Amino acid sequence: MNLAIAVFDGFEDLTGSFTVADIALAMVLAFFLTAVVGLAYRATHRGISYSQSYVQTLVALGMIVSLVMLIVGSNIARAFSLVGALSIVRFRNAVKETRDVGFIFLAMAIGMACGTRFYSLGAVATVVICGAIVIMDRFDWFKLDVSNQIVKIQAPPDTDYSPNFDDVFARLTSRSELVSAESIRGGSRVELMYSVQLKSGVKPTELLAALQQLSAGHKVTVLTGFDRTDL
Repeated sequence: MNLAIAVFDGFEDLTGSFTVADIALAMVLAFFLTAVVGLAYRATHRGISYSQSYVQTLVALGMIVSLVMLIVGSNIARAFSLVGALSIVRFRNAVKETRDVGFIFLAMAIGMACGTRFYSLGAVATVVICGAIVIMDRFDWFKLDVSNQIVKIQAPPDTDYSPNFDDVFARLTSRSELVSAESIRGGSRVELMYSVQLKSGVKPTELLAALQQLSAGHKVTVLTGFDRTDL
């Protein structure tokens, strides 16, 4: 019994470097600030791949980083130890949109600010950055007015339909460019991919119908708004 007490007395509780109130404030503030980031992400998200779990992960990430910063404090040895421990983690999920990476860094920065007890900095930065994101989305800043379409055409490999397709593109589009030609279905089909810009007043269905007539009934696909969705 005495040995157990002696061993226990040998341990040093480092929690005394910050109070329970400090811990609670850092974690709660990180939660609310990253929740604001999640709301901004949901309000400005465009596309078809919205993920609720991703937004929840942003909130959890901010709180986790806040905890990590509380653990590290100003101790360099602990900082290097955590870097070594976290380096074994591997993430295999590809990020579909570049803006998603920005939200991840924002959640991490908020967690770092809360964990190092820069509360005002974290709160002000959250409001300013989320406000900027919402404003850019609402006013469509940096939007490219030109609308492009991707056209995929499947055709037999022994027949050259390209001149006929070029005639349709010249009639219905203001710009067309062959992007790729790929052999599919074991060589029984050739898939041609074009990047086109429709003329004013021309609908994608008109281009689809015109190409369908020339492709001998083979598959034709017109992708509209591909730059706003996730393929």
